[in-house]
Amino acid sequence: MKRREFIVGLGGVAAWPLVARAQQGERVRRVGVLMTLLDDDPGGRAEMAALRQGLAEHGWIEGGTINIAVRWSSGNIELIEGLAKELVELKPDVLLSRSTPTTAALKAESGSIPIVFVNVAEPAEQGVVQSLARPGGNITGFTNFEASVGSKMLQLLKEIDPRIVRVVVIYNPQTAPYARSYVRPMEAAAGSLGVETIAMPVQSDSDIEAVLTESARQPGGGLVVIPDSFFTGARRDLIIALAERMHLPAVYSSPYFTRSGGLLVYAVDARDLMHRAAAYVDRILRGAKPADLPVQQPVKFEMVINLKTAKALGLTIPPNLLALADEVIE
Repeated sequence: MKRREFIVGLGGVAAWPLVARAQQGERVRRVGVLMTLLDDDPGGRAEMAALRQGLAEHGWIEGGTINIAVRWSSGNIELIEGLAKELVELKPDVLLSRSTPTTAALKAESGSIPIVFVNVAEPAEQGVVQSLARPGGNITGFTNFEASVGSKMLQLLKEIDPRIVRVVVIYNPQTAPYARSYVRPMEAAAGSLGVETIAMPVQSDSDIEAVLTESARQPGGGLVVIPDSFFTGARRDLIIALAERMHLPAVYSSPYFTRSGGLLVYAVDARDLMHRAAAYVDRILRGAKPADLPVQQPVKFEMVINLKTAKALGLTIPPNLLALADEVIE
């Protein structure tokens, strides 16, 4: 895995690329981005493309008026901390973080550089900001938390396989301290759906395999993978392979899962959040303070269904779900 990448030009770890040039007398602005995914992940590339597009729409020219340095962490906590330190040492004008762990790491490294976050659940409850309306300090951004997502994931899983009576919900407490906010709506909906929900913390590959193996011991098992950077990067393929091998119907929180072979996704559109985040980066570069920019809620959701995986599991997707899906993978 490549540990770091400069989006514009080449340069040393402690220096910005030299190819960017603004108009005479205009300072080149610098943005540091700390991503959760692997550097060769198509989903991460798509999110960065959405950010770039948004910046371009606000008049910023990459290689001209703006310079972007990106670090890819693959969800590794130790790596995230080191990369956060690197980015802060570059002294960018704005930092952008893509997840709860990356935001926490950047916040720990700098209390003065403006930070715009994306994909952070419950930022006020987690102490990232003072409140959604008045963030305070040097941090604001775009949350991916919507209380209805948890119950909707459970409902869709039951619709796709009515035989399910027991659903395991996995999360890493270190990277998803907000997990209960997804689990509670599932527990509230479970009775009316005729299922039992079992929240299981996992912190390693072996934990994941043990939990899924136990869930598959009896018929009627299902799996929910809540938004968690621990799963989205390096462990995505592992979870998909285990679910397939154990014939566990599963619903995930990122479309990258279904595009890699997972069954079903219902999630906030992360590309949309990245595109919208460009507006806050623009405003901060033009003088706005993060404390004055309220945290924004998600407005776009997506459902993706993998028909090939459904067939392998012996499932027939209801026509109404196919009609509602934003994307159907044949």
